[in-house]
Amino acid sequence: MNVKFKGNEVTLEGNTVKVRDIAPNFVAIDNGINQLDSKELKGKRVYVSVPSIDTAVCDMEVRRFNQEASNLQGVKIYIISMDLPFAQARWCGNAGIENVQTLSDYKDRSFGKEFGTYIKELGLLTRVVFVIDENNIVTYVEYCEEVTSEPNYGAVLNALK
Repeated sequence: MNVKFKGNEVTLEGNTVKVRDIAPNFVAIDNGINQLDSKELKGKRVYVSVPSIDTAVCDMEVRRFNQEASNLQGVKIYIISMDLPFAQARWCGNAGIENVQTLSDYKDRSFGKEFGTYIKELGLLTRVVFVIDENNIVTYVEYCEEVTSEPNYGAVLNALK
């Protein structure tokens, strides 16, 4: 997987996840500082991996997914970053984000390792979108070639149909 940050190639650590794979299990921290095991997550869902919700591109992306989530029946969207849960909760509150759930991977880097999104050089997660169906099968994957670019929202929405 060739991914760049501001034009420079970066190293992604962890497992590469592809369409038709069974979604790996991971553990993350919710905004209440509670550990969440992905085994608890059911139904159709989207995992959106971002470097930091408090940056311009991530801000636009999270706002867009929050807006789209209100029109998606039976789909849950999770935004996952290395941001601390306190920062995620503050940012979501200030931005009026209510339709997506933020999760932090800061403690164990479990999501980054299991989904191959951890950027070795930066200590952040890269920008990736995974769509997982009701049977825990990955049906869509988009690793953004440039970390500072937004994903293809239309393709993600089509994958949810």
